[in-house]
Amino acid sequence: MPVHSAGLLLYRLADGEPEVLIAHMGGPYWAGKEAGAWSIPKGEYDPDAESALDAAQREFREELGVDPPEGPYAELGTYPYSSGKRVTVFVADGGASAASASDVAFTFGEFEMQWPPRSGATARFPEVDRVEWVGLSLAADRLVKGQRPALEALATHLRGAGA
Repeated sequence: MPVHSAGLLLYRLADGEPEVLIAHMGGPYWAGKEAGAWSIPKGEYDPDAESALDAAQREFREELGVDPPEGPYAELGTYPYSSGKRVTVFVADGGASAASASDVAFTFGEFEMQWPPRSGATARFPEVDRVEWVGLSLAADRLVKGQRPALEALATHLRGAGA
């Protein structure tokens, strides 16, 4: 049975060009990495117990410590990872509610893992260690491979909306 995940891709227009809010993954594995080390705020859910949109909003709140914008939301699509995980991505205009990542007091969720490896000790790390508004081309470089198709879907969505 595939693992289901859902996330919110917020966008804003800056000087007429779209920017998206993406998050750098926390923890020791991602420290010092940029390319392929960023993600749409997202997380796993059980489709029998929760809708994908409800999960995306919950995960946004849990990972970033702030409420997602009111919406409206549009579903960009569901994208398969090579691992078999399926990520459903929703989009909303974040420009009105989150003018700048530096204007928002983010409180990042945490996870626990064994660290250092094979030490038997555990440590807590932030799920996300920073967020940034970036243009679509930089986002394509930074996002994990399985989420990159959502950027093209966003560009198509914005063209359809006349943005």
